[in-house]
Amino acid sequence: MQSILKTLLITVISLSGFGLLADQQKSPNVLIIMADDCTYNDLSLYGGLNAKTPHIEQLASAGLVFNQAYLCEAMCQPCRSELFTGKYPVANGSAYNHSSSRAGVRSLPHYLKPHGYRVGISGKIHVKPKSVFPFEMVDGFEKSCVKNPTKPHSLDGIKEFMSRDSDSPFCLVVALVDPHVPWVMGDASAYPPKEITLPENIADTPETRTCFSKYLAEITYMDSQVGDILGVLDTSGQREETLVLFTSEQGSQFPGNKWTNWSTGVHTALIASWPDMIEPGRTDALVQYTDVVPTLLDVNGESDASIQDKCDGISFLPSLIDRAPSKRKYVYGLHNNYPEGPPYPIRSISDGTYRLVLNLMAQNAYVEKHLMGMTDRDQIERKYWSTWMRDCWQDDRTYHLINRFTTRPSVALYNSAGDPYEMENLAGQPEHEETLKHFQSALQAWMQSQGDPGAAMDTREVYEAAKKGEHRFPG
Repeated sequence: MQSILKTLLITVISLSGFGLLADQQKSPNVLIIMADDCTYNDLSLYGGLNAKTPHIEQLASAGLVFNQAYLCEAMCQPCRSELFTGKYPVANGSAYNHSSSRAGVRSLPHYLKPHGYRVGISGKIHVKPKSVFPFEMVDGFEKSCVKNPTKPHSLDGIKEFMSRDSDSPFCLVVALVDPHVPWVMGDASAYPPKEITLPENIADTPETRTCFSKYLAEITYMDSQVGDILGVLDTSGQREETLVLFTSEQGSQFPGNKWTNWSTGVHTALIASWPDMIEPGRTDALVQYTDVVPTLLDVNGESDASIQDKCDGISFLPSLIDRAPSKRKYVYGLHNNYPEGPPYPIRSISDGTYRLVLNLMAQNAYVEKHLMGMTDRDQIERKYWSTWMRDCWQDDRTYHLINRFTTRPSVALYNSAGDPYEMENLAGQPEHEETLKHFQSALQAWMQSQGDPGAAMDTREVYEAAKKGEHRFPG
């Protein structure tokens, strides 16, 4: 009963504009745990049929699961920059993989230190420059997502960081490198290739099954790391005063997930746990990575006007505390293919039910160098694409999936709620014409607000300038 009254009181205070801190002596700790290249619906929490993730499920049982959480660009650096800055890729400058955010952009350390926080990161960083992301570096977790083999983690660094100063709150990001390729961690024997169920958007070849088995093993290994991290938090005695966020990042390195604007690329897992503050359950509130910073600022009592002046995103604190509907109408997607392959710009918009995808250079074939440009020096985990090509002449389904991946329509509309792998394009059907026009207008308005010129961004010249921090987006 006391917990319910406390939640109601906090809700009233928060919605009145004074923030959660009106009834507590110090800001809550924040622990953000990120997986790496994990397709959201490969987790059992979102309908996955294979991966065993007991620690994530335990966290979810005590927290709030977001059914409709998204990121803007399904690549590591752009999505992390979005999460840490509260700005979309074009606005923060990191609109390509292996690029750089704009000088002067602010991120979590800038935003939270004035509220007394120590702000650290352990594991994968993959954002730059340091002036924009001045995290304290915390040892213990692997920084390189492509190291083979990945070394086991140590908990000493995060133990010290969490317990260093009990008078000041901490914000700690633990950015894991699993299940990013190479898939070398975990016990693949727990997932016999012949016994697993492949997702609808992945072709069925023996080599693909072997790779998917290794990927599932890394998901389970990642889950064990989540359990270890939460164990450190529990041991510190600070679980009840800590807001924990877990997210799966973008989709996996199988065709149709990472490097795409399909739902399996940009839809992400998101769990929020905060004992006595967040009631366990699920919500359909629409949220995006760019909303995390605004939410943390809202938790610390900053006004809507102050937050909007700093960020592109919208606080989802009311959805956390009292399940209020999201203030967000749409989530937005962006893809610039260079340097992951030849230019192939994509833009998208979704309201959580329908998704519009515009392939701005649909006259070209889509090519992604990591998946499709294999050599003998590449990891074996990436060589299954050649078996799709090998088998497609005698398997209509495999040929269809190759065509879907490489040859795309200029306009596609999907009912993502009923077709989660977005296999059926509804564009051109008269009954969906008004929906399509509505989404096109809203997407164009967002692109204009961001200064996004579309296809003109996805060029070698613009990328090379952005890589050096010289952001000259034409338009």
